[in-house]
Amino acid sequence: MKTKKKKGLLYYTYCALGEKSHPHCNKTADRVALIRLLITLQILITNFFIIANAVRHWNDNSINNEKTVQIR
Repeated sequence: MKTKKKKGLLYYTYCALGEKSHPHCNKTADRVALIRLLITLQILITNFFIIANAVRHWNDNSINNEKTVQIR
């Protein structure tokens, strides 16, 4: 009886990133998938900080009523 090989989270992540870039060499395809994963993570982290900054400054339009003094 054949045993099924358990596929981990990394396998499904690589599959979600697209088809194999190099059909005959698994080592090269894995490296390309890792680079795609790093680019995707960088995009997600950048978007998180953009959204966090927008939420942080959501109602930051208060008017400063203090008079400013200009020094010449």
